[in-house]
Amino acid sequence: MPENPYATPVLAWYETHARDLPWRRPDATPWGILVSEIMLQQTPVARVLPAWQSWMERWPTPADLAAEPPGAAVRMWDRLGYPRRALNLHASARAIVDEHGGEVPREHAQLLALPGVGSYTAAAVASFAFGQRHAILDTNVRRVLARVIDGVQYPPKSQTKAEATTAQELLPPEPAVAARWGVAVMELGALVCTARSARCGECPLAGQCAWRQQGYPQHSGEPRRGQRYAGTDRQVRGRLLAVLRSAEGPVPRCELQRAWDEPIQRDRALRGLIHDGLVDPLPNDSFALPG
Repeated sequence: MPENPYATPVLAWYETHARDLPWRRPDATPWGILVSEIMLQQTPVARVLPAWQSWMERWPTPADLAAEPPGAAVRMWDRLGYPRRALNLHASARAIVDEHGGEVPREHAQLLALPGVGSYTAAAVASFAFGQRHAILDTNVRRVLARVIDGVQYPPKSQTKAEATTAQELLPPEPAVAARWGVAVMELGALVCTARSARCGECPLAGQCAWRQQGYPQHSGEPRRGQRYAGTDRQVRGRLLAVLRSAEGPVPRCELQRAWDEPIQRDRALRGLIHDGLVDPLPNDSFALPG
């Protein structure tokens, strides 16, 4: 592939249309960027923004969080969803303090070793916090590249080697520009080239988009379907955690029983929370957030 032919229009579009998000500002810390990336996993920006602001006010550094018990992180996570991310952030904070002198590590391999940090998150933090040159492949980027380059409506369900190769080939040579390219394509996918209602009239790549040129073929994949929530174990877990978050001390089983009527599903969800380290069983058949 020749030198990235999409960089100039996408970067110019981003300069004008980028959302003003606190983790993108010049004064954002590597810790703040790491927190934002963990929170943004499977959660929209509108929900993350107030949670991130509250989190950073309380724990502006990894050491601030590491000094508190993991239950404090779970409580602060509130209803953001997928609360194991709170435990991962707490474990990452302790690892950063214990192994990296309290500073978020710069190296991709060291970031990847932190709890809950996968290949995308490590690349994103290395790029956005430290201006390094790494390919960024989140859901939005994959969708933009699938449409513009491959001419298909949606990327494969699982990331492929070909996608990683394409993303690497498109990286501008200058690290700082490569980092800005990564966030710009993400923003394009989030605001314009969306999953269900692409606004091609606003897209800086409309004239170069293979999917548009081919007449928007609709048979090349399916969008990710929203997961059912009502009545699932996820909902039960959320109800049980809400009771524990609102309590100042241990909660007896009888109070948890009021959170969900069906005993088999409730007990299964409670066992799952204990297994995941989100709830501590205590004497006298009571429970609490992890201490």
